[in-house]
Amino acid sequence: MTRRSAGDSWDPASHVGATATMVAVYRALASQGPDPLVNDPLADPLVRAVGLEQFVRMLDGEITFDDDPLLCRGAANELIAVRTRFFDDFFTEATDAGVRQAVILASGLDTRAYRLRWPDDMVVYEIDQPRVIEFKTWTLAEHGAVPTADRRPIGIDLRNDWPAALRQHGFDVNQPTAWIAEGLLIYLPPDDQDRLFDSIAALSAPTSQVATEHFPDPALVSGEHAQQLSARWNRMGLDLNLSELIYSGERRTVMEYLTTHGWRLTARTIKELYAHNGFEFPDDEMAAVLGEMSFVAATLG
Repeated sequence: MTRRSAGDSWDPASHVGATATMVAVYRALASQGPDPLVNDPLADPLVRAVGLEQFVRMLDGEITFDDDPLLCRGAANELIAVRTRFFDDFFTEATDAGVRQAVILASGLDTRAYRLRWPDDMVVYEIDQPRVIEFKTWTLAEHGAVPTADRRPIGIDLRNDWPAALRQHGFDVNQPTAWIAEGLLIYLPPDDQDRLFDSIAALSAPTSQVATEHFPDPALVSGEHAQQLSARWNRMGLDLNLSELIYSGERRTVMEYLTTHGWRLTARTIKELYAHNGFEFPDDEMAAVLGEMSFVAATLG
């Protein structure tokens, strides 16, 4: 797998795109069985359409992580459920408060525009690499899936002028917006992370909301810890090297940026969300690193 470079791009089967597909694998697994923790029936057909053999074998139960306390089926299902439910609930609460446009940044194989119960007049913008957007749109159309909102996909790199593209697709800067940046920030250089939030603020009317993850020490998800997680994937036959895909270096934390730019924050640690969902937090070295993370929702003004 190639290290990051300026202008690099990908589809769901390669590079950063493969990590988005892995997240979809876990959503598909958590959606299986009589008592699923997640309700995402479109994740499975999307992963199968990507066609990466190891991921398909995971769906079929041919590759398991039974001896891994963090990646085994039960623990992985709970982890993805905590993450997925947080962002699902964020959108639900935002629309209950009257928000009628949403933006999913680096949308990957996210299916919220198809599976959430949106208000009738809801517009959902999805932004990602052109090949990712094209693949998902075509695949779900072939599968017969119909969006439950006015879905407006935009194929553009977030390092380019995506705000202009957003406006060209009808985005209304005078209306409050609900934004999510789920599993995105570590794949941006530190300066690009700040520019992303600068752009969100510039496009946001008062009472707009944003949700994302926060690490009190961003270095926790890079370096040695990224290599350790990649080694665990590699032992199971998954060719992913997280340390080659993320950007290290000093960066401002999410909470620091948002609180100093006019956003009012609420934050819940991942351990708190585990308890809220009735799950027990895993006793594992890598889980302890994740335990430092919080999920953040913020309102402008």
